[in-house]
Amino acid sequence: MTVIEELVRTLGDAVLTGDRISDRYRTDASLAGRSLPKAVVRPASVAEVATALKICNEHRQSVVPQGGMTGLAGGANPEADDIVISLERMTGIEEIDSAAATMTVLAGTPLEVTQRAAEEAGFLLPIDLGARGSCQIGGNLATNAGGIRVIRHGVTRDNVLGLEAVLADGTVLSSLNKMVKNNTGYDLRQVFIGSEGTLGVITRAVLRLRPLPAGRLTALCALESYADVAALLKRAQQQLSGLSAFETMWQSYFGFNCAEEGLRFFETKPAFAVIIEQDTHGRDGEREGFEAFLGQMLEDGLIGDALIAQSEKEAQAFWRVREGHGLDRLPSLVNLDVSLPIGAIGNFAEECGTALRAAFPAAHVSFFGHVADSNLHIAFSVPGASEETLHEVDGIVYALVSRCRGSISAEHGIGTLKRDFLDRSRSPAEIKVMRRIKAALDPNGILNPGKVLGRYSRTDL
Repeated sequence: MTVIEELVRTLGDAVLTGDRISDRYRTDASLAGRSLPKAVVRPASVAEVATALKICNEHRQSVVPQGGMTGLAGGANPEADDIVISLERMTGIEEIDSAAATMTVLAGTPLEVTQRAAEEAGFLLPIDLGARGSCQIGGNLATNAGGIRVIRHGVTRDNVLGLEAVLADGTVLSSLNKMVKNNTGYDLRQVFIGSEGTLGVITRAVLRLRPLPAGRLTALCALESYADVAALLKRAQQQLSGLSAFETMWQSYFGFNCAEEGLRFFETKPAFAVIIEQDTHGRDGEREGFEAFLGQMLEDGLIGDALIAQSEKEAQAFWRVREGHGLDRLPSLVNLDVSLPIGAIGNFAEECGTALRAAFPAAHVSFFGHVADSNLHIAFSVPGASEETLHEVDGIVYALVSRCRGSISAEHGIGTLKRDFLDRSRSPAEIKVMRRIKAALDPNGILNPGKVLGRYSRTDL
């Protein structure tokens, strides 16, 4: 009996083959996927995930886990001989524990659904990404997603208390812990968070909730240098107790997206534009304190101008420019995602922009980032770009990242698109240990083969 025959016999209509496999299973948002898988399994329970993996492992069948397909590193893209396990049917919030301030959720649940449920219960789920409407909790955990609230609440792994995952052989590891303190040996949840589906398939999580802010104050500031940006960040962290976002846009990015959105905020285009956001808790004087802070920054010369949103609509206009959907209309757009020491970001962006424009004079190159968490994004587009061109771009950028002792991936993961450059950020010893962990948990190498670590032999362990 073939692997597909056994899957169909055991799981029935949960298995898609032939014309039932739609194009959505071909590629994530990187658009780098080229092949449809030979089958798609859509389990509706943890038991069905375990059954599917057990069968695939016995047949030495490669498996690619998929979530909302919003990733940008090719981590969910299958080859023609792979079987996809899609978590799209495993949706739902199983419990909100108000006393523990936790939410237990199935892996296929869209992030925005969990955010709304938390808010309805009087809590904040601080994980927040631009793809919130499409991305799924399991994928957020598998890639350790970052986003715009990291400055206050940390990356995804910092907001997970418990986890359930299924190993390659079908073993279910379930530790749906609700406690902040649990010091009982190795913290296995952290092994799976950020592993991009190479060590197990995440099926459930216990997420940590926070008090729901009464509101938010949002300002858009104009600055003239990166040194001023770094100084403003330090002052904001010192003086704004509810600081929840600090988003920086270089002129190349801010000007382009203002034009695309038909918006104009300042008389002249600033060298840098920064969105500062502060959570409020309904206390007297919060708005006055926010305005006083900005006034002092103007007086001290750190900012040249500032606009405070007077409504949610005005705040959303600021964020619309930051989210940069106008960039999607550029040809062959690549969004590179790197992390560097905060003090090095300004010089890095200048050197990187110069190098990319020298190599590709017709290219669009722009920069934006969270900055407060060391994260910088580079938007690159050139008409008619080939895969070789994009690989050359990666080489230019990651060589500079390595020189600055930074990370080639701040929040997008490694997948296949950054796999060849992993050694720019991780040592040979680290990579060897990663391969040993992979071999221990997935000895037949069926889980997302070729992703993150690439393909290797036993002699490389």
